[in-house]
Amino acid sequence: MNMEEMLAQAKQAAETIQKQMGEAQAKLDDIEVEGSAGGGLVKVRATARGRILGVAIDDSLMKPEEKQMVEDLVAAAFNDARDRADRVSAEEMNKIQQDVGLPPGFKLPGM
Repeated sequence: MNMEEMLAQAKQAAETIQKQMGEAQAKLDDIEVEGSAGGGLVKVRATARGRILGVAIDDSLMKPEEKQMVEDLVAAAFNDARDRADRVSAEEMNKIQQDVGLPPGFKLPGM
């Protein structure tokens, strides 16, 4: 195999990997995670890419004197959802990398 053929194969492999990574990232928009705080009194739904889909606050927290606590719980639930989204995203990306034969932990530029 000459150098031109090797370069052509490398380019094709890179394009395939890039396409699969793009598809995987698009799939992450379809995966939903839920973070919660306060024993489930506040819940945040998000995609595995971190887009917030909704916030649910238990009616028992809807009192003016509880405003600061509710705000803190919303922030905590958001952070919990973000952590879960990051874990799911990393798992999905690792699956794709293994499918295309990349070593674990290998980082492609822009991914």
